[in-house]
Amino acid sequence: MTSATEAFDAAEREMWGGRAEAYAGSFARLCAHPVEALLDAAGVAPGAYVLDVGTGTGAAALAAQGRGARVVAVDADAGMVEAARARGVDARIAVLPELPFPADEFDAAVGNFVLNHVGRPRAALAEVQRVLRSGGRVALTLWGGRNAGMELLGRACEAAGAVPPEWLPRLDPGEDFDRTAEGVARLLADAGLGEARCVEVGWEHRAGVEEWWSGAAAGIGNVGRVITAQDPETVVRIKQVYERLSAEFADLQGQLVLPCTALLASGRLS
Repeated sequence: MTSATEAFDAAEREMWGGRAEAYAGSFARLCAHPVEALLDAAGVAPGAYVLDVGTGTGAAALAAQGRGARVVAVDADAGMVEAARARGVDARIAVLPELPFPADEFDAAVGNFVLNHVGRPRAALAEVQRVLRSGGRVALTLWGGRNAGMELLGRACEAAGAVPPEWLPRLDPGEDFDRTAEGVARLLADAGLGEARCVEVGWEHRAGVEEWWSGAAAGIGNVGRVITAQDPETVVRIKQVYERLSAEFADLQGQLVLPCTALLASGRLS
């Protein structure tokens, strides 16, 4: 019998498979907002050897390279690795909680919105610590606060009568953790990281109405899974409701202005 953890990880691999281009054209800019703060929290400086875990299309890795760091990036999805490589990132395929590196290899490790997407977050964090040198820093972002853009899509699904599929993946309750600043700081401290802290970071994401719809329509995220599980008529209704509700967030140029909040956590390996 497949465990909840195995089902969660399998669903994540399926969701991201073949969607690197769709992600790059939709949600990638959203996820890039906290990258500089992420690198600051990890102490990324010129000459540092940095691991970017779950690089996606390479935003954090490229920003670290821009600071003069030497960077290796990994992602579980081959399409994401190919996209990151095309942008000049030394990217390799690796699936947490296993990394193809020796112990004590890196000065710092970052993970931009990756802990949300692994079935064994504590084991993943332990593996990242394994490849860090003593004194190395870990910095992670994850969703835990408000994301008005996802709420907008969710409201459209509900109003259009979309029925969430029964197979939506859920993290095993024994693997879950409190998705608050206090809870994530405690997660890092319990993992043995010193100076563990977590803060909320907020910003306004601006996107075109069609741009924001495109990522979900391609099946990215839980809301994307809900949308793509519907029959064609329901998908049309969802989009019509979405376009109507979008007016609440539109500026004078018709761009969406979407308030977002994420959690930024960091700690140091003793």
